[in-house]
Amino acid sequence: MSENQNNMQTAPQEDYNELVKVRREKLAGLKNDGKDPFQITKFDFDASAADIKANYEQYEGKTVRIAGRMMSRRIMGKASFANVQDTNGNIQLYVSRNDIGDDNYAAFKKYDIGDIIGVEGIVFKTRTEEISVHISSITLLSKSLLPLPEKFHGLKDTDTRFRQRYVDLIVNPDVKRNFIIRSQFIKFMRKYLDDMNYIEVETPVLNTIAGGASARPFITHHNTLNLDMYMRIATELPLKRLIVGGMDRVYEIGRIFRNEGMDPKHNPEFTSVELYQAYADFHDMMDIAEGIISGAAKEIHGTYEVEWMGEKIDLTPGWRRLTMVDAVKEYVGIDFGAITDDAEAVAAAEAKGVELAETADKTWGNALYACFDQRVEEKLIQPTFITMYPVEVSPLTKASPEDPRVTERFELFICHSELANAYSELNDPDIQRERFEKQLELRDRGDDEAEMLDEDFLTALQYGMPPTGGMGIGVDRAVMLLTNSDTIREVILFPTMKPLD
Repeated sequence: MSENQNNMQTAPQEDYNELVKVRREKLAGLKNDGKDPFQITKFDFDASAADIKANYEQYEGKTVRIAGRMMSRRIMGKASFANVQDTNGNIQLYVSRNDIGDDNYAAFKKYDIGDIIGVEGIVFKTRTEEISVHISSITLLSKSLLPLPEKFHGLKDTDTRFRQRYVDLIVNPDVKRNFIIRSQFIKFMRKYLDDMNYIEVETPVLNTIAGGASARPFITHHNTLNLDMYMRIATELPLKRLIVGGMDRVYEIGRIFRNEGMDPKHNPEFTSVELYQAYADFHDMMDIAEGIISGAAKEIHGTYEVEWMGEKIDLTPGWRRLTMVDAVKEYVGIDFGAITDDAEAVAAAEAKGVELAETADKTWGNALYACFDQRVEEKLIQPTFITMYPVEVSPLTKASPEDPRVTERFELFICHSELANAYSELNDPDIQRERFEKQLELRDRGDDEAEMLDEDFLTALQYGMPPTGGMGIGVDRAVMLLTNSDTIREVILFPTMKPLD
């Protein structure tokens, strides 16, 4: 079996063990000869594969130093070709015994696919016009003791890919692209908000109360205080405390933890950005959401046209804005705007086969939301802001002055996925207390995702919070959109996985 064709995904275990044994023996030989690669602490390089290829005219005939992982090799007597993969690409190496000497060439022939090397040589093109580096010296910097999956079959099993992301990144170079785009998106979003004079802040991950969202928290214990604590399910309440304190524009990009199920759109820990702006409302938040996501697409891809989950998505600014009442009227055929009675609303929903949750009160608002959640959301493909959510499902949101049954809230849907959630924030401390107490009733009825009562937050509101717009954007889902990924695990470097037996 050649070094280029080690298929560890299909090779018998005894063959795999033998290959590992041989590599271990090679390392032992190197150490015995005083050439332990793990004692090397540094290698200075001055060029990269991608830069050399992109700017060949500038590099032709010049000496360069590059470092990376050897991914293939063809030994042809006194000369060999190899391919080295560095941080942003790969390039061919030409290695000749006449150039590096008999001993070094013999050592090179014992290298394994996956070994990390540093080389120095002159940039040139082969007779087939492939940009290459003619090596004058080569150094083994780190020994790969486990064989990589065979390059033609690669690492295909998704479970193994997510568990061993380090191997996934080595043998599936396109995977790195997702995380480069993720970094570019966060960088763009941070600059967008900074340019609007927002201040980036940090708030606690551990809290004595889990608040700011309807979700089941993770619970841990602080030994010194002998106190149960909750990993944050949102950053909302601490950030709004800062608005009370006079920091009029704040945002935080950070990890959120929710003890919920795992599916293609959910991971128990995920990244969001939450931002709050004093003297603004949810309409301002819509403009920001549209600006960040469409602007990032244009910046990263050079176009507003993207593909996601088999759909062609047009992110050109000017996204549709639709109230929930109008959305249900359009897609379900029920005009909740003409219904004033709770019982009539529930009956209208049930007539369409929509059932309310067992813990939900039989109200107009819950019937409206159930119709949207069960019949409309899945039909929203192009970017759509759904606005004016019922009070029952928006305990932290200011009610509409025109219709107190609904709130000034929106959620952004693209390809039937929620990407952002925003409010005109409730700043009346007395109404907020009533909403919290209603949530406590739901908890008593078994809804362990209902909001907890936060007395300190109510105290903060009593000092006065200005009219405020607030929003959360799911970073992972936005990156899924920008990378055409159909599962959140493709855009989280180390997703949560069930332990192997």
